[in-house]
Amino acid sequence: MFLLAFFSFSNKSLSLTDYKIKRFCAKEKRVSLCIKNLQERRSDLQKGKRIEIPVTPYKR
Repeated sequence: MFLLAFFSFSNKSLSLTDYKIKRFCAKEKRVSLCIKNLQERRSDLQKGKRIEIPVTPYKR
């Protein structure tokens, strides 16, 4: 999934914008919880903390 965009090998980390987070979470059952979790992960990554990235299988 595109959540791998959170991870970067350089000192600068690329993160999702608020718009991309809202668009991604629009498909989830609990939209507000999804947005909150992704924003917390983004801030943790920018602070240099490790984050857990779930891997979901690709459905055709």
